[in-house]
Amino acid sequence: MVEAFAVASGKGGTGKTTSTLALGMALAEEYDVTVVDADTGMANLLFHTGLGDADTTLHDVLLEGGAPIEAATYERFGMSVVPCGTSLAAFEAADPERLRTVVAELASTTDVLLLDSPATLGSKSAVLPIVLADRVVVVLQPTIPALSDGLKVQEYALSYGSEIAGTLFNRVRGDVGDVTAKADRYFEGPLLGTIPESEAAGAARAAGEPLLAHAPDSPAAAAYREAAGVLDPRTGDADAVADRFRSAVIPEPP
Repeated sequence: MVEAFAVASGKGGTGKTTSTLALGMALAEEYDVTVVDADTGMANLLFHTGLGDADTTLHDVLLEGGAPIEAATYERFGMSVVPCGTSLAAFEAADPERLRTVVAELASTTDVLLLDSPATLGSKSAVLPIVLADRVVVVLQPTIPALSDGLKVQEYALSYGSEIAGTLFNRVRGDVGDVTAKADRYFEGPLLGTIPESEAAGAARAAGEPLLAHAPDSPAAAAYREAAGVLDPRTGDADAVADRFRSAVIPEPP
């Protein structure tokens, strides 16, 4: 089986990478999980997983005649992790269209693919993970402007046939019932969870660890586990999924 999820948001600062890794670790208790840093312009996942000194990253794979995906795949915290580098020159040299082939190759060796997606929709490299995904997890902060940004992600995903897995409210303080009620009205898919603001998330990043490894008993970690349970990955034929990835249309940004 394999299902690909894009973890996306309409703006930066929502805790998207923290959420991707937290969901990945929670799902890895039951599934083979591969996490890919598909944010090739503003990579962040490598710092959350202690891979800041990785010799080979996704940038090297996306070059014409580049490294094999196996060279950029690392076993970390019970998951396979494919980090991306932070070099501007490497980003400019990389071919985002090759991400289709990379994801297709990974689909044959895992149960769940999580694509940590760019925060905005301003380029082909930014929108491609949303198009490649079977379903999209929309990460939001509990504000009305954040809902507006997230709805743009949903509109783009649905226009290319990607489903919405649900919404995940992060960095929540206090009662946000009014905002989640509005989200339930306008977003497809369920409310996956509300993750409380947590100092442990910043401490985990500083330590180069995902939140569930650094503070497994924190309220935020418990909330992510509950959200992963709602996500409920589907069974998909790996060969069919891989063929779909390879033939995916490269979209123009909205």
